[in-house]
Amino acid sequence: QLSIGGHLSPWPTYTSGQTILHNRKPCSYDHRKRTGSWQQQPLGTTKPRYLEQLENYLRKELLLLDLSTDSAQELRLQPYREIFEFFIEDFKTYKPLLSSIKNAYEVMLAHQREKIRTLEPLKAKLVTVNEDCNERILAMRAEEKYEISMLKKEKMNLLKLIDKKNEEKISLQSEVSKLRKNLAEEYLHYLSERDARKILIADLNELRYQREDMSLAQSPGIWGEDPVKLTLALKMTRQDLTRTQMELNTMKANFGDVVPRRDFEMQEKTNKELQEQLDSLRGDYEEVCKEHEILLQLHMTTLKERDQFYSELQEIQRTSTPRPDWTKCEGNDGNWALRECSTMWLDSSSLFPPADVVAGGPDRWQMLAEGKNSDQLVDVLLEEIGEGLLREKDFFHGLGYGEAIPPFLRFDGIVENKKPTKKDVVNLLKDAWKERLAEEQKEKFSDFFFNFLEYRFGPGDAMAWAYTIFENIKLFRSNEVMSQFYAILMGKRSESVYIKQKETAVQLLKEMTNADSQNEGLITMENLSTVLKSTFPFKKEERIQELMEAGGWHPNSSNADLLNYRLLFIEDEEGQSMPFVQKLWEQYMEEKDEYLQELKQELGLELRDKVTIPKVREALMNVDPSLDKQTLNSYLSQAFQLPMTELPEGEEKEEGMVEQLKMVLERLQMIDFRRMGPREQEAAS
Repeated sequence: QLSIGGHLSPWPTYTSGQTILHNRKPCSYDHRKRTGSWQQQPLGTTKPRYLEQLENYLRKELLLLDLSTDSAQELRLQPYREIFEFFIEDFKTYKPLLSSIKNAYEVMLAHQREKIRTLEPLKAKLVTVNEDCNERILAMRAEEKYEISMLKKEKMNLLKLIDKKNEEKISLQSEVSKLRKNLAEEYLHYLSERDARKILIADLNELRYQREDMSLAQSPGIWGEDPVKLTLALKMTRQDLTRTQMELNTMKANFGDVVPRRDFEMQEKTNKELQEQLDSLRGDYEEVCKEHEILLQLHMTTLKERDQFYSELQEIQRTSTPRPDWTKCEGNDGNWALRECSTMWLDSSSLFPPADVVAGGPDRWQMLAEGKNSDQLVDVLLEEIGEGLLREKDFFHGLGYGEAIPPFLRFDGIVENKKPTKKDVVNLLKDAWKERLAEEQKEKFSDFFFNFLEYRFGPGDAMAWAYTIFENIKLFRSNEVMSQFYAILMGKRSESVYIKQKETAVQLLKEMTNADSQNEGLITMENLSTVLKSTFPFKKEERIQELMEAGGWHPNSSNADLLNYRLLFIEDEEGQSMPFVQKLWEQYMEEKDEYLQELKQELGLELRDKVTIPKVREALMNVDPSLDKQTLNSYLSQAFQLPMTELPEGEEKEEGMVEQLKMVLERLQMIDFRRMGPREQEAAS
């Protein structure tokens, strides 16, 4: 609807009897200048028809909308958009301006929708992070609450201890005061006794002198001399004695440092002889110094030649082909097929074994043989050949029920070869270790292994899996998980060795994590060295250096270089550890051998000689003074196969407690046998 003057109607600005001022803009059109008759409209002004049509359409469209969906606001905006388009179409004069306004709003709405869409994942992530933070806060609060309770308990215990010490202090102070009082009384008593004794002695001397004088006075004929004369002579004699004593003291003071001439001449003669000997020795010493310098030069030359020869030897050892240990090639059935196959390859001019022996051909063999000598190459080749032969077997023959047969292999008949992959065997052994560590009541390891297989595969397949696993772990000696499991299963090593090694790796990882203040998985080489020295305080510096090199350090590295320490403890799919963990194991075995060698030297016996428990106890304490009683008794109990309660404390019960030294050392080699502290001379230095 248009107004009388050809302009838009001002309704409903002045409806309901109110006067509403226009929000004038500088460039707005002033209607009041043209029409001053409708500044205020009467209360009965009706709506324009076109406005009513638009309102009715809007109301109808809003009623038809489903506002229960997530996009309700978008749907609600659509009717308004249509009304605005109708308005633009009907008012041609304002169409460009209104269209640009509409487009600007549409662009802004599209921009806001895109921004909301990009922020939706961040909102979900924010919720997740918020939940994680809340959980961590709750855990930290629980931990702090527990620590506070423990600290309160410790505080109460310390307060009780302080009260107890205060009571003891008061008691001791009262006792000290009492003892001081008794001491003063005793001192006064002994002081009075001393004075009384002196008085008594003086009285006795006086009585003795009086008795002598009386005896001399009563019997002058006995002595034949006048007592007065004798008294005078005694007085003169005493004076002479005093004078002589003074002269003697003067002589001692004047000639105390003087020696007799005879002694002086003898000493002078001796001094002359010693001076001649000194001159002779000094000349000999100068000659020896010259010879020593010549020998030092010769020694330096020899050292250079030795280093050169050693380098040449290393190069020769690296490039040469030593004859391997062929006894490894002999199978359980006594045939030497593996040795013959290996000999044919090693004696041939080919650098690679036959293609049908190693799967993957020359490329895979080159990868397997990298950095290995001939003896190690035979081990690799034996595993490859053995794996192929093991794959071809469909059945295993039972070993029977003999006493020498392990309990988990006692079976008479034929069992199926399950033919698992190396990865499957490693995963199965890891699961077995998890079950073993979770056990509360430890049974014999071989019995546990068979019970685990029965629980895992059922009684029907347990024996087949036992033979299959046994043949695989016996074959793959280069695999850490398999070789260690085989040694423990056959009783050649205690399972405590494996458990302690895993605990050491976990402890190292924990210490490195503590050193990682940023929690980024990175530490410096200096931090790595500090962690290794604190975790292994008795390791030699060169072994710490070896671990650093295995961890990625090289001579050109700086202490600030960063290391991803978590990569040092990962394992591949076949259970092989990284070089760092392998070096830890190698050093543990070397240190155990050195420890056993020190024990053998301390005992001073041959391997076939007999030893007793007290003698081994004394040798262990000399070699490792830091050994506590519990650990020492544990070593002795396992070395002599005796319960700890039956171990003798001293020389008693020595009879019947004798073992061959070789057997004792072999049993200690099987267990987790390690040094607890330095030797006395090392600790002193």
